[in-house]
Amino acid sequence: MPGMTDLTQLLSGMKPRLVAGEFVYCTVPASALADHLHLEPIGLFREKEGVTLILPLEAAKRAGLPAAPAMRMITLEVHSSLEAVGLTAAFATALGNEGISANVVAAYYHDHIFVPAADAGRAMAALMALSAAQSSP
Repeated sequence: MPGMTDLTQLLSGMKPRLVAGEFVYCTVPASALADHLHLEPIGLFREKEGVTLILPLEAAKRAGLPAAPAMRMITLEVHSSLEAVGLTAAFATALGNEGISANVVAAYYHDHIFVPAADAGRAMAALMALSAAQSSP
């Protein structure tokens, strides 16, 4: 089933949901990836410098992996198309206007926004306001 591409519909229907728990970005050498898959990363990306793993904070701690600061994940419940134009720019602008950094992972069905744990509440408010502004006539 293809995702939506209409920006107004995407924004008005994005339904941001704050996922339970905290997550961190860690990196391991590509040659060590198999040794870390038991940690069940929610995301991974290969770069020439190594493999980035997105892990629950506790899994990274148990494994003794150095990690970036704790993040919260906000999932946009709208099924966005990978070809949609403007969604990332719109929510990044809304979060940027609030001084909130955002790291985005686009998956097949949804966009997932990682924000500093301390900013999660403000990020949710900014995203809900953005969505509500698109729903108003």
